[in-house]
Amino acid sequence: MTEADKITQQATSFFEQHPHIETVEAFVVDVNGVLRGKWLPRESMKKVISSGLRLPLSGFAPDVFGNDVPGTGLIVETGDNDGVCSPVPDSLCVVPWLETPTAQVMLQSDFFGDPRQVLAQVLNLYKKAGLTPVVAAELEFYLLDTKRDERGAPQPPINPSTGRRANDAHTYSLGEADAFRKTFADIIQFCRTQNIPADTMISENGPGQFEINLNHIPDALKAADDAVLIKRVIKGVAQRDGMAATFMAKPYADKSGSGMHVHFSILNKQGKNIFAGKNEKGSPALQYALGGLLAAMADSMAILAPNANSYRRFQVGSHAPVKATWGYDNRSAALRVPQSDIDATRIEYRVAGADVNPYLVLAVILGAALDGLTRKLKPSASIKGNAAEAKAPALPTSWESALVLFEKSKFIDRFIGKKYKKLYLACKRQEKTLLEARVSSAEHDAYLRDI
Repeated sequence: MTEADKITQQATSFFEQHPHIETVEAFVVDVNGVLRGKWLPRESMKKVISSGLRLPLSGFAPDVFGNDVPGTGLIVETGDNDGVCSPVPDSLCVVPWLETPTAQVMLQSDFFGDPRQVLAQVLNLYKKAGLTPVVAAELEFYLLDTKRDERGAPQPPINPSTGRRANDAHTYSLGEADAFRKTFADIIQFCRTQNIPADTMISENGPGQFEINLNHIPDALKAADDAVLIKRVIKGVAQRDGMAATFMAKPYADKSGSGMHVHFSILNKQGKNIFAGKNEKGSPALQYALGGLLAAMADSMAILAPNANSYRRFQVGSHAPVKATWGYDNRSAALRVPQSDIDATRIEYRVAGADVNPYLVLAVILGAALDGLTRKLKPSASIKGNAAEAKAPALPTSWESALVLFEKSKFIDRFIGKKYKKLYLACKRQEKTLLEARVSSAEHDAYLRDI
């Protein structure tokens, strides 16, 4: 059965089971991880399945504000032409938090600017090497009041149990999670409805901050799909319940930031975890992967921390790593080898913010690990204690320095591609220019009256 036949069969069965569906939301994922697409009447899905949906290729590469980016070469030079986008298998599902019966379907393109294709190219290298990554993501986020405070800043939601604002952090608090029990119960249920392998949810270090974990799966493309789609579930349910949800890296200057931690291991052709050794220290392959990850970390920072706000996470004393380090069961390190059964030996990559594009993050992480395995790169010594105090290379802590390293990087050329590098830089430099042109409220507070 071809992929098109499979999708046709799935769609026929789906609409038979859901005769009341009126609208289908069809979308791609852009360079920023934002969903962009069209609403379609139910009957239009037959044509989308048989012929695809035409969308402007420039829609894969706007800036974060949604503006066209001339520097990508996708506007005037091409006439802003369309590309054909086809449904991702198994992605057609209901949108259960909406009142109007609605379905959604994720689309993909063979266009180089589709971030899904960037990850797919890295996974093709794994396939050629006879290897399969097993991946899971942990995403931190904040629930917010839909109303801003008197200064226009975000504020925590009202606790539905007490009627008071959730101003305090309650790390791992069952009571804090219980206060939003209905919201979280629906998030988990709707994830099951959409075949998103959500696992545990916990209260985190900030007021109204929580973390949701996804199960490990041997399909990195689906793991990235799931990381994109679970954000949509969380935002949709929060909005239904009179709140907002954000995956912004640092919504509060004095509170904990939100990260996306990636856990992964690698299987060989026999299905054995190549990171597993004779004891908890792991195998030589684990060491080589760590070496590759450390070597590429600074060059990858423009993807791991993709915007101006991202760099507010990286502060000494915070939970975000500031140096390229690794350690056994050490959460202050950039790379952690968690305690686990030997067969489950894995790496936790702790640098990325929750604001990232999951496809691009998995591409640089898995690309770096494969590079380390191929070149047998040895890591620095493991870190004990506070990794921020270690004698280790500092990660770039400004957007500009990260973009400069990204632009010069040979690693990015090999695993992300020169064409996508140009596209990404154009989008991010335009975003940076537009942000820097804005006069902030902080500048008004500091200068407007007394200067």
